[in-house]
Amino acid sequence: MHRLMTPMHARSLLILAAFAIVAGPLPVAAGDTKTVVELFTSQGCSSCPPADKLLGEIAKNERVVALSLSVDYWDYLGWRDTLALHAHSLRQRAYADARGDRRVYTPQVVINGVAQVIGSDRGAIMNAIATAEANRVPAIPVTLKRNGDKIGIVIGAGTGMRAPVFLLTITSETAVAIGRGENRGKTISYYNAVRTWRRLGEWNGTEMRASVPLSELTGSGADGVVVIVQAGSVEEPGPIRGAAYLSLR
Repeated sequence: MHRLMTPMHARSLLILAAFAIVAGPLPVAAGDTKTVVELFTSQGCSSCPPADKLLGEIAKNERVVALSLSVDYWDYLGWRDTLALHAHSLRQRAYADARGDRRVYTPQVVINGVAQVIGSDRGAIMNAIATAEANRVPAIPVTLKRNGDKIGIVIGAGTGMRAPVFLLTITSETAVAIGRGENRGKTISYYNAVRTWRRLGEWNGTEMRASVPLSELTGSGADGVVVIVQAGSVEEPGPIRGAAYLSLR
């Protein structure tokens, strides 16, 4: 079974809140809108390895941007997650508050910033992806291109409310040997692990362009970048309206 967060840890995060179809690659047009699958996971969670493996399969679908977001609230069990960011724990709690269901657990998948399902439930994830594609809000095209020693980013024009634009660096695959805790003795592979976040600005309906030096993106073992355009704010995230991925390998 998946592991629910205890009330004690839920309260702690609230206090800290100040801050089918896995069929392989499909042809995708430039700027085409992708579905974002966020897996909240932890190296200290014995229920998470099947979900981590499944995310690696989902990541092969080019119509999906799959992200692994390691949380830190299970570190007290005896193993400090080597990929965790506290911001991921806060993001997961913010999603739960925005949905109103207060469900925070690992492994948990959030689809396009809206729906949540158990991260190891393949059928539920595939259904949620299909539903998201059929009922998405007006999409904002996002295009990423490598230009010499920089990454060029273009957010297309569109309609709707203003939306923050975030740049993420990711490590496409990394194996971690876990020495303590519930997964002691296991070596687990993590896919598209998010290493850093950067806010690029705010999309306001008109075309938005940005350029970021590669030298600022390749630390911490990062070999890819993702840009997402998401309604709402960090504290109150809404639907993801656009996303793109670019490999730096």
